[in-house]
Amino acid sequence: MEKRLLNTDEASEYLGIPKGSLYKMVWQRRVPFVVRVGRSLRFDKVKMNLWIEENTVKQGDFETVKRW
Repeated sequence: MEKRLLNTDEASEYLGIPKGSLYKMVWQRRVPFVVRVGRSLRFDKVKMNLWIEENTVKQGDFETVKRW
């Protein structure tokens, strides 16, 4: 059976971002997490996959993305 809940190390590796960036995104409420026990967080892979799909820029949407 595949593991559904990930700790911060596993979630940052799953998303391909540094752990510090993940903590910042959690603090800004930009990424979903499931459980907080003290300072320990657990991330649901199902919710993370939905979040990835909802925040994926489609090919035709590049024209509307602001450039820095």
